[in-house]
Amino acid sequence: ELYFKNLSKQKQKEVMEKNGNNHKLRVCVATCNRADYSKLAPIMFGIKAEPQFFELDVVVLGSHLIDDYGNTYRMIEQDDFDIHTRLHTIVRGEDEAAMVESVGLALVKLPDVLNRLKPDIMIVHGDRFDALALATSAALMNIRILHIEGGEVSGTIDDSIRHAITKLAHYHVCCTRSAEQHLIAMCEDHDRILLAGCPSYDKLLSAKNKDYMSVIRVWLGEDVKPRDYIVALQHPVTTDIKHSIKMFELTLDALISFNKRTLVLFPNVDAGDKEMVRVMRKKGIEHHPNFRAVKHVPFDQFIQLVAHAGCMIGNSSCGVREVGAFGTPVINLGTRQTGRETGENVLHVRDADTQDKILHALKLQFGKQYPCSKIYGDGNAVPRILKFLKSINLKEPLQKKFCFPPVKDNISQDIDHILETQSALSVDLGGTNLRVAIVSMKGEIVKKYTQLNPKTYEDRLGLILKMCTEAASEAVKLNCRILGVGISTGGRVNPREGIVLHSTKLIQEWSSVDLRTPISDALHLPVWVDNDGNCAALAERKFGHGKGIENFVTLITGTGIGGGIVHQHELIHGSSFCAAELGHIVVSLDGPECLCGSQGCIEAYASGIALQREAKKLHDADLLLVEGMSMKKEEVVSAAHLIQAAKLGNTKAESILRTAGTALGLGVVNILHTMNPSLVILSGVLASHYVNTVKDVIQRQALSSVKTVDVVVSNLADPALLGAASLVLDYTTRRIY
Repeated sequence: ELYFKNLSKQKQKEVMEKNGNNHKLRVCVATCNRADYSKLAPIMFGIKAEPQFFELDVVVLGSHLIDDYGNTYRMIEQDDFDIHTRLHTIVRGEDEAAMVESVGLALVKLPDVLNRLKPDIMIVHGDRFDALALATSAALMNIRILHIEGGEVSGTIDDSIRHAITKLAHYHVCCTRSAEQHLIAMCEDHDRILLAGCPSYDKLLSAKNKDYMSVIRVWLGEDVKPRDYIVALQHPVTTDIKHSIKMFELTLDALISFNKRTLVLFPNVDAGDKEMVRVMRKKGIEHHPNFRAVKHVPFDQFIQLVAHAGCMIGNSSCGVREVGAFGTPVINLGTRQTGRETGENVLHVRDADTQDKILHALKLQFGKQYPCSKIYGDGNAVPRILKFLKSINLKEPLQKKFCFPPVKDNISQDIDHILETQSALSVDLGGTNLRVAIVSMKGEIVKKYTQLNPKTYEDRLGLILKMCTEAASEAVKLNCRILGVGISTGGRVNPREGIVLHSTKLIQEWSSVDLRTPISDALHLPVWVDNDGNCAALAERKFGHGKGIENFVTLITGTGIGGGIVHQHELIHGSSFCAAELGHIVVSLDGPECLCGSQGCIEAYASGIALQREAKKLHDADLLLVEGMSMKKEEVVSAAHLIQAAKLGNTKAESILRTAGTALGLGVVNILHTMNPSLVILSGVLASHYVNTVKDVIQRQALSSVKTVDVVVSNLADPALLGAASLVLDYTTRRIY
């Protein structure tokens, strides 16, 4: 065994010499706080164990040297590491300015240290502002940087800092396959990326079976049993300090109500940390019999505490990363770790806006035991990292290479999917039917109700209220949280006031109708109203082909012809709410009469009513039916019969459909010359029958500069219902375009 070990070391030495590393590789490890030391320590032990290959210099800065945070540099000394340099870099304060000043102070002090050490490579961990100062200094002084845990996605300013360090770093050690893909997508050279796993897992996966009862007793008391206590660790979110302080208050209130022994660790050095400590003291946490508040727990003991806890709660990366190795239940609060890969042990409460929601999560998670997760490592990270360090060729230029692969999405469970799905009540008032649906945030129609549209105002409004009330009641059983009511209706609508100004002839007694007030009063929900064409455009913008498109037009081809225009991501209503009445663009001065009273409108040619009119003419002249078609005596002739006849070879039916498609195409050409959109979406039951003719007309009639426009058929089954839902979902979730 000794022979083979020596042989392996000799081969590694030969590799280092081949790569130009004739001397020992001088590695500088800089650690800023207790969290990054838990990841860096295993690497430091590995480097120290191979003195024939490496020289280790340790630089300590940041909160390690602050008494309020436990003077955690002492645990580095206890691990028998020689600290080469101590840098006091933290500017005390409770706001963002103090963080910036701390970075500046570190940048002032670090050059002298690096000039003296002259390391071949600096190892930097994570996403802290201190680490950004380290990476910036090393990069500007042409020192190679190895970044640990790059490519991960979490939340807040941490993402920006982590990715900024990635761009400064020359080599990358990542923990998961997705993180590796993110690094590749961020243009990093695949040859300089090592998928090693998290170094802390090398210690975690062998730690659980050690004596833990003495550790639990020391930190939580003699009477506490395994799986019967909680570990809480919550940090301020620097991009929204006030909200994170409020969330911490709610968390403490929920923990007090839950009435279990709880170990609360002080937060990181960040803007807002002192305010969080004040909240703890205001609520008497340090003197509460159920709580133990501590500044620091040595990592070896912390591992034992979370491994045998009934639950961990907070927003620390430790909760979503390391704790999964033990299957301990975790409640992740807020957005600080949004995007992190997690095991099934993690329950997210991203919108932790009430004590009850956090308390409910505690009841769901406490005391469970999940399968152990190895998403972040298999316990062999350090040997891989040491081998990677030895393979670094110091003769290679510092300049980086770039490439552009795709990024994989990450999906994890959220408490809102357990408690309730945010949804809208969607109402569609058509010429024939009245439909109400429960529509989820993702555009899924959870349940739909359909009735014939009554002929009178009183009956119609009464039916809307009845159907909406029933749907709202059903939504509770379906775990859907109704955020509001969106209404799509034909005619001219004032969306600001929720009033139907003028109706189409298809809906009687429907002018000067205030829809918002009676429905809002009855259901106690906000109500939005818009024209059905505009709603179709909104549906495309949120759920369909128009998603992410700056300028596009939607045309609805159904009983009538309608549409909506989105310009610079905004829906256009016009000065008198009459914009996008696309069905009434005139394409012929002496064309057939339209329901609007004019002649030659697109609607007079291409609507379902127009096709029905032409089908009746053919039927009356006994020219409609061809071989393969039959009609019952009482059956009403419709546009569907005309389309069927055209498909079966009826040349007159084909000619009528071609004329209708040409009229629609001419209208589209006029739209292209007026609005110059990049996309035209044809929606409705007739869209697929018109799309090819419309494209042909554009190629024949349009200016060359607009001929390249995309014309597509909508893939949305219910654009009016989805558009009405988007009125609610966009506003109530503050996604206002």
